[in-house]
Amino acid sequence: MRALYLTHPQVRMDAAVPVPLWGLSAEGRARAEVFVARNIVPKGAFIFSSRETKALELAELVAAAAGTPVLADHLMGENDRSATGFLPPVLFEEMADRFFAQPEESAEGWERAMDAQARIVGTVATALASVPPDIPAIFCGHGAVGTLLKCHYGHRRISREEDQSRIGVAGGGNGFVFDRRTGQLLSDWTPMEEIVLNWFA
Repeated sequence: MRALYLTHPQVRMDAAVPVPLWGLSAEGRARAEVFVARNIVPKGAFIFSSRETKALELAELVAAAAGTPVLADHLMGENDRSATGFLPPVLFEEMADRFFAQPEESAEGWERAMDAQARIVGTVATALASVPPDIPAIFCGHGAVGTLLKCHYGHRRISREEDQSRIGVAGGGNGFVFDRRTGQLLSDWTPMEEIVLNWFA
């Protein structure tokens, strides 16, 4: 059985609000609603999520379509960027480049990419151990740790070139699928609008 890792789509950015508390923007929520309205979320699927608001909002919609609860874990959260707090987009992109380019170093106090990768890989493995082998699983999360997870399953080096912003659509709302049994990466970042039911076969 396969598993899908899905990133939250567009968010409401607010410098006065801690980033983990940002929710989906009107555009992001609309995309998520269209995704679940396509009836491709398998009934009974296990839905896992980061505890960050934007991921939880996506997960709640997906879980409603699956008819199952959201199983949230803070260890599925985005890379820890609290050392710098909110950064304007240009500065954020520069820091993200450093994060991926130097995975064994901390960029201005950010969680190191190698540590974030070990965290997300281990947490996803623990979550999947609780899922019956014939039940699909969907993870609702974030772009950076999702990229690190994809690099792990794809046996690829950590690189910004593997990021959803380089391969999927801008603003998030992309997914990739992997084989739960073999750990094989079965797709690259794909916009949620292009994910189809047979991905879960």
